[in-house]
Amino acid sequence: MLLSIIIPAWQEARRIPTTIEGVERLRSALPYPIEVILVDDGSTDGTAALAEAGGLTVLRRPHKGKGAAVRTGMLAANGMYRMIADADWSMAPEQALLMLPPVLTGFDMAIASRELPDSSRSHEPHWRHLIGRTYNKLVRSILLPGIHDTQCGFKVFRAEAARAIFSRTREDGWAFDIEVLALAREYGLRVVEVPIDWTHNRDSRVRPFLDAPGMVAALFRIRARLVSSAPFTPNFEPRDYSDQLPRF
Repeated sequence: MLLSIIIPAWQEARRIPTTIEGVERLRSALPYPIEVILVDDGSTDGTAALAEAGGLTVLRRPHKGKGAAVRTGMLAANGMYRMIADADWSMAPEQALLMLPPVLTGFDMAIASRELPDSSRSHEPHWRHLIGRTYNKLVRSILLPGIHDTQCGFKVFRAEAARAIFSRTREDGWAFDIEVLALAREYGLRVVEVPIDWTHNRDSRVRPFLDAPGMVAALFRIRARLVSSAPFTPNFEPRDYSDQLPRF
């Protein structure tokens, strides 16, 4: 399997038609079949049943958070490349091609960015963007200098990188993105930011004011774990699989 798409979902019944439509658009844009895994994080609104009725493979798990759901999907996937995608497809599905060979090569982890010069953001309230940029400054100063956008919900990993990273992640909630990037840095992996066009969804599960204290605390928790843990070097060679992917 060349590509796996992992979609974490919690109480997404209203958006499952959008999820399925996005998957089908991506299937149509790619010249090879893909594996799609929706990880249902203990939803009680019928999310899992609707996703299965729409033809998606569903992994059910108790509610623990987005980070736990993504970890489950990443470690269960079979693709040479493994992509996290948000259920609402706030990035046009076709833009995933920008994060995959043959368009992008020579990376271990590619992250969609809303903050690069060629990126665009639409329909996002100014106050929400300001909170996000303030948090990113904290992230860069404490853990991840040079990363412009840690929280966008679309990321692609080589299989070996996904296994090395997600076998060690401990953050079950929203801060998992930061932990993933911090581990990638620790391992010396090749991380690339890719500019995308992004549209804000008013039904976002992120609650900036309520979630902010926990997200800040997570920065120091992640840093403390990295400082106290034994050095670790993943046992795989840098490479990509672009020679095994059909040309567009």
